[in-house]
Amino acid sequence: MASSDWPDPNALRFSPHGAQRRASALTKADLDGLEATFAGLPTNRAGIRLRGLPALRPLLAADGPVGAAAAAVLGSAARPVRAILFDKTPAANWALAWHQDRTVSVMRRVEVDGFGPWTVKDGQLHVAPPFAVLAGMVTLRVHLDPVPVTNAPLLVAPGSHHLGRVPETEIAGAVRRCGIAACVAEAGDIWIYATPILHASEAARQPARRRVLQVDFAAGALPGGLEWAGL
Repeated sequence: MASSDWPDPNALRFSPHGAQRRASALTKADLDGLEATFAGLPTNRAGIRLRGLPALRPLLAADGPVGAAAAAVLGSAARPVRAILFDKTPAANWALAWHQDRTVSVMRRVEVDGFGPWTVKDGQLHVAPPFAVLAGMVTLRVHLDPVPVTNAPLLVAPGSHHLGRVPETEIAGAVRRCGIAACVAEAGDIWIYATPILHASEAARQPARRRVLQVDFAAGALPGGLEWAGL
């Protein structure tokens, strides 16, 4: 499907598409605060997993602009359980193949039926949970920079979160059936999507700075003594 055939991203709704744009969700003061928070982080890494940044708490709290967007879907119990800063630049212009997010970050390893395999990513312990856990989560992408279609917006396959865990060999077919939408954005916009939705990112055709704070939210506790790593 050519990009000219992709649907209008502003027509997407969380139900049933699994993705929705919240335009101008953050103020300039919010964005300036994020700029200051991230100023000392490395700029030569595609993604940085974030923990221990108190400045993020007001934004991610239930009454903050990011937390409130998650609570609108998950309810008042929604809380952030993982955050990553993506920083794509002309010098780091990567592509990401179609996939589903399949792991969650936890405090410590506890063997619980249905959870596994285990991995360590950027020093944080991760485990693949049962699909029902992922289906009860949402992911928010907070845009610090404009992302037109030429600057590698997130691509989603609308409705693919309803398909369950999609085997690698069936992902291409699922994307063809669901179609593709480009999550274009302005600075201050938030995209909220169902965590299991099929998604990808191409290399930018006209690369520019593209910083995105991505935060996973969940509403319930994990079973068997497992604990969300949190922020």
